[in-house]
Order: sequence, then C-alpha cells, then structure tokens
Amino acid sequence: MHKSYGTGRRKTSNARVYLKEGTGEIIINSKNLDEFVSSETLKSFVLAPLEKTKMEKKVDLKISVCGGGPSGQVGAIVHGVSRALVKYQNDLLPILRREGFVTRDDRKVERKKVGLRKARKATQYSKR
Repeated sequence: MHKSYGTGRRKTSNARVYLKEGTGEIIINSKNLDEFVSSETLKSFVLAPLEKTKMEKKVDLKISVCGGGPSGQVGAIVHGVSRALVKYQNDLLPILRREGFVTRDDRKVERKKVGLRKARKATQYSKR
C-alpha cells in the first residue's frame, strides 16, 4: 500500500493532504467533499488535479485544512493534492506543472496603511 503526503498553502489557509491507494474517496475535515464544498465551481477546482492526471478513481484523500475562507482553503487543497500526487508518482510533475497546480500562489491581502481608508484608497480630495 503506497502512501503520500503534501502540504498546500494559499492566502492564510494551510492544508495537509494524505493520499493513499483506493477508490476515489475524498474526506475533508471529517466531511465528504459535497458537504465541505457547496459551490460547484470550487468543487471542480478541488477535483482538477486528479482529473488532469486521471487518478480520481485510483486514490483516496484525507485532508485537514484550516484558516482563511472557502476560496483560500480550496486553493490550499489543490496545492497540497498536487504536491502529494508528485510524491506518489513522480512522472505526474510535468502535467501538474503545465496546469499551474504545483506553483504556490503567494498573493495575500495587503495591509491597511495609516491615513488611508483601505490599503490604497485615500479620502476624497477637497480643494476647499
């Protein structure tokens, strides 16, 4: 029985992905994929690395994810799944890299600056 592990990160979310041979079962934070992700778009993002590598019915995933919101958590899961797949089967790396799953998206929310309303938005200019 071959097992693999991958850590994924996106924004402020961290995902730990445990991959093993199986039938395609995906458990995220002790919930089924359908229970955890309500949006069909986000669900397709989670399944994308498995579909591109044709591994959706060959491996089971046990994922624990924390921090951030739904979008960041799904991004962290995708990153972790792709890293686990590369450790599981090294010849999948070119496919996953071409699709952009292996690269960590390091964009984060910019901090609010002093004297501004948001990170970059200033108050309206008044001549008089």
